Amino acid sequence: MKKSICIVTPCFNEEEGIRDCYDAVRRVFEQHLPNYERRHLFCDNASTDATVDILREIAADDNQVKVIVNARNFGPMRSHFNGVKNAEGDATLLFLPADLQDSPDLLPEFVKLWGQGYEVVFGIRANRVESFPMVAIRKLYYRLVSGSTYLDMPPDVGDFQLVDAKVLEAIKTFDDSYPFVRAMAFEVGFKQVGVPYTSQARAKGVSKNRFFHLIDQGLNGLTSFSTAPIRAALAVGLILSILSIAFAIFNAVLFFTPLGQEVPRGTTLIITALFFFAGTQLFFMGIIGEYVLSIFNQVRNRPLVVERERINFDDPDGKPKKK
Repeated sequence: MKKSICIVTPCFNEEEGIRDCYDAVRRVFEQHLPNYERRHLFCDNASTDATVDILREIAADDNQVKVIVNARNFGPMRSHFNGVKNAEGDATLLFLPADLQDSPDLLPEFVKLWGQGYEVVFGIRANRVESFPMVAIRKLYYRLVSGSTYLDMPPDVGDFQLVDAKVLEAIKTFDDSYPFVRAMAFEVGFKQVGVPYTSQARAKGVSKNRFFHLIDQGLNGLTSFSTAPIRAALAVGLILSILSIAFAIFNAVLFFTPLGQEVPRGTTLIITALFFFAGTQLFFMGIIGEYVLSIFNQVRNRPLVVERERINFDDPDGKPKKK
């Protein structure tokens, strides 16, 4: 009996490239993985173009393709994690972008390492075909996340990871309202290995992730698996408090010396100090607010996503759902 490999592909308004993504995965299996059963799960985040219509056509001709269509846009991270929670297979590629920036051509190497006993095979973006500013920003961010988290997660690791079925089942137990999937495999552990590769440029269409979306996702990554930001705020706040007390004592002592009597009195230093400490306090309150927001989102216990329909999924009685 063939072992099955499931590919999870989130998508939103990818009509220009979604068929290319499907064809690329099918070609890899036909040419390099003929002894494995292919399963491809697309998670559509309420696309407003022809993406869902194209996926319907693909699923009508290929019962190994499943599609989840959300009732509205729930954000890329929640939609993606809902797809991961519905994935099934002996191994699962947690994320294959519809734009193919992470190439499915790496899948045979991932599967080979999985066959050698590695339960998590993760891609490391050693190089990027991208503008220099974005490459620099991403590298800085990934190193910040990697260095601040309590997990043993190398820099430049994304969601492009092949995990064993037992790892997938462990990941499915996460109940995060705003999930950070790329760190979950490192949270659960198991035997892991990394594969360096070059992240390609998007072939068709434009990215739907805007700058503020990236900032939001980046802050979520920092607070989901790391206490470093709030601990850093505590440490810096303590240091500033000590320096402030020391400065106040120094000024008090200086006032009673002849030199202190000659120093002109003014408000420049006071105003500067007030602005500095007020800005510092607001910054630290913002860090604390990020953690409070995470708690707030979690305790509301809202559904991860609301689905409009499923295509090529089976009902409990084994009958296929209508498309």
